Amino acid sequence: MVFSGIAIGFMGWGVWAHHMFVSGIGPISVAAFSVSTMFIAVPTGVKILNWLATMWGGRIRFNTPMLFASGVVSMFTIGGLSGVTHSVAPADTQQTDTYYIVAHFHYVIFGGALLGIFAGFYFWWPKVFGHLLDEKWGKWNFWLMIVGFNMTFGPMHILGLQGMSRRIASYSPGFGFEFWNMFASIGAFIIALGVAVFLINVIISARRARTAPPVGLDPWDARGPEWFTPNPTPVHNFDSEIQIDSLDEFWHRKYGEDEDGRVVRVATAEEVCQDGSATDIHLPSPSYWPVVLAAGLPFIGFGLMYTLWFCVLGGALVLMGIYGWIFEPVDDPDGPHGHGHHADEPTEDGPPEQNGVDDEPLETAEEAPVG
Repeated sequence: MVFSGIAIGFMGWGVWAHHMFVSGIGPISVAAFSVSTMFIAVPTGVKILNWLATMWGGRIRFNTPMLFASGVVSMFTIGGLSGVTHSVAPADTQQTDTYYIVAHFHYVIFGGALLGIFAGFYFWWPKVFGHLLDEKWGKWNFWLMIVGFNMTFGPMHILGLQGMSRRIASYSPGFGFEFWNMFASIGAFIIALGVAVFLINVIISARRARTAPPVGLDPWDARGPEWFTPNPTPVHNFDSEIQIDSLDEFWHRKYGEDEDGRVVRVATAEEVCQDGSATDIHLPSPSYWPVVLAAGLPFIGFGLMYTLWFCVLGGALVLMGIYGWIFEPVDDPDGPHGHGHHADEPTEDGPPEQNGVDDEPLETAEEAPVG
């Protein structure tokens, strides 16, 4: 998978040029970029087969994150197959600047990225907010988006092969484009309805979480070490460093094997997870200087396109952000850092907690022993 990602990143520098076949770049260039467009399917196929092999043989539960993840694999595969057709120069010439390109692009980006983002929303929601999104609303969200997506962008392959150009606001009747455009428009409204269902799910789940019991520490019976932390994750993340002895350490601490080699549960998530109660971890206070720095970058981009005065303004913001960030005062270790009381402050229940904080002054550079 790692080498496939590297190969895709390297080959991608040449694959894009198949959009230039109609510009007269010459037969040698056309042949070279046709080959790169064809061979990028090899590392991409490795990724797809790896995803399928990951699911193969497992007891798959088609909850909402898994539905969206499965949609990523299937829709991205369709987008990849339509992209390989661009390696055939005559076909690419006919498809260039038509709705076939729009269809291919959206099967890769919408199917391969946006569906994955929604899978991440549903999977990581309890880790971020401490409660699950509703499963019933989530499945409505998935099916509306997957149906609307295919209704919208699937017909665009047909429209492109019929010769409908992209980037046009209207078209004359009689070309045979009416039916599939209306079909795609209905699909777009279904996608919008799916997004609305997601927003409704967020609101309903948040309201329900106020009275419902908190989500468990391990709602997905997960494998990764990020689930060692409670839900939602404390601002300091882990209470202490975790010793990793095997792949999928969190899983192996929960499960073992009996004398017959069968997988058995040996510990609950409550016994394995950290409780997030560490108070001796000093966190820096939030800073707005990175926002100032980032605000200058769009102005620099606009300046490169329109007028250099935007670059001057953007550069000034970037320099101001860097200067303020560098010379920002260091936080007081005894001050608040956003995760409850400090370890040296008294709690409501008793004397100050130490939690590994030493009252003795730290050695200075001159006093520290050498060797």
